[in-house]
Amino acid sequence: MKTRITELFGIDHPIVCSGMTGVSTPRLAAAVSNAGGLGILATANLTADETRRAIREIRELTGRPFGANVPLMLPGAEKKAEILFAEKVPVINYALGKGDRLVRAAHAYGGKVIATVVTHKHALAAQRDGADALIVTGHEAAAHGGEATSLVLVPSIADAVDIPVIAAGGFADGRGLCVALALGAEGIAMGTRFMNTVESPVHPNAKQKSIDKGVHDTVYTDRIDGLPCRALRTAGADRLIRDRFYLFRALFTSPEAARAFGFPWWKMFAGILLAGWEKSKQLARMANAYRPVQACLECGDLDRGVLLLGQVTGIVHDTPTVAELVERLIEEARRANSRVEAILTKDRIALAETTSSNA
Repeated sequence: MKTRITELFGIDHPIVCSGMTGVSTPRLAAAVSNAGGLGILATANLTADETRRAIREIRELTGRPFGANVPLMLPGAEKKAEILFAEKVPVINYALGKGDRLVRAAHAYGGKVIATVVTHKHALAAQRDGADALIVTGHEAAAHGGEATSLVLVPSIADAVDIPVIAAGGFADGRGLCVALALGAEGIAMGTRFMNTVESPVHPNAKQKSIDKGVHDTVYTDRIDGLPCRALRTAGADRLIRDRFYLFRALFTSPEAARAFGFPWWKMFAGILLAGWEKSKQLARMANAYRPVQACLECGDLDRGVLLLGQVTGIVHDTPTVAELVERLIEEARRANSRVEAILTKDRIALAETTSSNA
């Protein structure tokens, strides 16, 4: 299955594993690349040294193209980006910031750059900055999707830009891949679906919860980590949403978050204080969310924890290997396409017969 995305990145299938913090580890990213897709390493919760080691681990696990992401608004992002350049990561994925410098540095060694966007404004800006492709994330997505659903956001941005679009948010099977291509995208990015695979590091309790829950069991709010965010509705998520003392609580939670980001705590805390009132509230919630998210991923604790899941969890019913999942998606997409072709063929025949009888 060839699209502009497969040609651009040198992959077999137009399927991308989203760079999910704490989930898209070297093992998962390499498994997706080995299956013919594009695995993206998540670096938000890694220190600079851990980022370098993770990139080298991926190269030990696969000789196929892979990517790594860098959320630009987080502490330590610039230092991690320098490591991605030094290691000549084939594909860099950025979000939450201006990426022109990343584009220039990646292109200098022949790398490619994907910008993750949720609005037309940011899509057009990324194109101007030289990004090679976009991940367009709709409202259905886990974590930080946009306000518009994928069904309308993807085609509207695909019409507005010249670079390839990868659709994200609401995709978990071959039917979704077929639909994304019909909407003008060149491929799909999946988070929740790849989270629930054998190679994913997520605790089995969380994977099972993803299977058990339906499309109505998530919540979308900016009170979890400071940005509009979708997560499974759990006691842990509700606790963060209701917390009226989150600014005070960040005094105690920010040191752990700073260590995870590989950033001096005093710099992080000073940044929170000096960022302005609205940004300070956002960063405080982000610090408070770190431990609950880790508790769910590592321990499967859904009472204290927060599980970032997309609405697509309602059509996730098992825990396959990555290779099994990718193979299944391609076959499902072909069947979906054949079904649509059969319906359109019948319609054309009926229209021809009607036209002939009226002549």
